[in-house]
Amino acid sequence: MIKDNQKYFNRIHVFIDAMVVTGSYMLAWFIYLSGNVIPASEGVGVLPMSVYFSLLYFIVPGYLLLYYLLSLYTSKRVTRRKYEFYNIIKANTIGVAVLWVIFYNIRLEDLSRGMIFLFYVLNVVLETLFRNLIRNMLRYFRKRGYNLKHILLVGYSRAAEEYINRIMANPQWGYVVRGILDDHVPAGTTYRGVKVLGTIENLMVILPMSDLDEISVTLSLEDYVRLEEIVNLCEKSGIHTKFIPDYNSVIPSRPYMEDLMGLPVINIRHVPLSNTLNMIVKRLMDILVSTIGILVASPILILTVLAVKLSSKGPVIYKQERIGLHGKNFMMYKFRSMMVQTKDEEKQGWTVKNDPRVTPVGKFIRKTSIDELPQLFNVLRGEMSMVGPRPERPQYVEKFREEIPRYMVKHQVRPGITGWAQINGYRGDTSIRRRIECDLYYIENWTVGFDIKIMFLTIFKGFINKNAY
Repeated sequence: MIKDNQKYFNRIHVFIDAMVVTGSYMLAWFIYLSGNVIPASEGVGVLPMSVYFSLLYFIVPGYLLLYYLLSLYTSKRVTRRKYEFYNIIKANTIGVAVLWVIFYNIRLEDLSRGMIFLFYVLNVVLETLFRNLIRNMLRYFRKRGYNLKHILLVGYSRAAEEYINRIMANPQWGYVVRGILDDHVPAGTTYRGVKVLGTIENLMVILPMSDLDEISVTLSLEDYVRLEEIVNLCEKSGIHTKFIPDYNSVIPSRPYMEDLMGLPVINIRHVPLSNTLNMIVKRLMDILVSTIGILVASPILILTVLAVKLSSKGPVIYKQERIGLHGKNFMMYKFRSMMVQTKDEEKQGWTVKNDPRVTPVGKFIRKTSIDELPQLFNVLRGEMSMVGPRPERPQYVEKFREEIPRYMVKHQVRPGITGWAQINGYRGDTSIRRRIECDLYYIENWTVGFDIKIMFLTIFKGFINKNAY
């Protein structure tokens, strides 16, 4: 059974980690100090080899405990490499920090800082190499039919189909779906080679006589009334049970949990920018970047002012009402790229190819996104952000909120000059639905690094807009 294999594998893994930590430490000592260590009685400020190596009695168990606490001994089937690497760095950083605190308090001042730093680097590198080697070996054997995890799905639903799709796309996980039980789909029905074996009542027969490793409850929403009964039945068998919710139509991406005095609360949508600290960090970054942007772009701003003024009659700056944070209206600034229009003419719709309203200068500044530069002042005023969903005009917001599910979620953050949708080519006359999908992904996955990535990509492929007319 897989659970037995995992138990023995974890023991081997702990032993390997102990060897890696010991080997990294000894190698660091050999590289950094082997030629300089002398007996303590013959010199001051240099510790003998025996002192260094005796510290391994504390370092090795301490590091193994850190690896355990940071989930480095969980199954590697679906754990992504980058998360494992992040946890290795985290564990080693905490380990070295704790070592220095202890050494300082016991006044072991002559311990080589350079040697400890080298140990830190070597251990991160070697631990990553060995773990990737183990991961590749396991995937190799799983692809060839060894160390497989046999799963039974209870309930035919969209969640069941998505689960099967992912398993089929990742044979290295070593998952084998033995079948599906469902009360509404006839026995014999197949999905990608996985058969419906019968009704959910067949669990009573299957569980006692099967060699299953896992049961995944994939009930459709209308069958949730039976969820407690099915989970209780599965757990009586002693087989590991998972619940895969069928709520993608309600909660399209990962939710997050809160503990309300023991009551689990599922938040429909995770919005990192609802956190006060995140909001402050993003706002400070917006002020800094927009200020630098205005200073750097000032020659372009001046030249564009002159070009727009001389090319056609009307104001240089065009102000248009848009919907921003929390659905509040604000005036967004642009360089005027069209002939002056009445309010009724403005409501005709988006600009289309060869639109006669666009001036020759306007065509160029729209294509190169120079017309958007005055929005740097919107950012300074706090009405916009450097990165975020693009704001729409009120009439389009009213239209799309009825036609596109979850459209209004984009107003939970400040609109941006550029965004994840724009980087992926959804600008101008492109799919609104795809644009909203990108906006929702950005809102739910925001980090400072994600903002920096989008701004960086904007420099290379965000300015030229092939969909701007």
